[in-house]
Amino acid sequence: MKQKEAVALQYDKEKDRAPKVTAKGKGKTAQKIIELAQYNDIPIKKDEDLLELLSKVELDKEVPAEMYKAVAEVFSFIYKMTNKEN
Repeated sequence: MKQKEAVALQYDKEKDRAPKVTAKGKGKTAQKIIELAQYNDIPIKKDEDLLELLSKVELDKEVPAEMYKAVAEVFSFIYKMTNKEN
């Protein structure tokens, strides 16, 4: 069985040029990231390919330009999820 993995992104359009990787990990660390997201009502998107790419980005670093399209799809998903609830 494959070990659970997670990557968390944060984007503040007022001060960031691009989303940043703010947390990432495997196993227990991944589980904690997921639990914190659920506790704070942050939508979770499962995407193995994107996870693999984002896990290579260093912590607190902006997502590289070549990943913008994939990350934009995640933020679109989050926008739809959060606006569906309102």
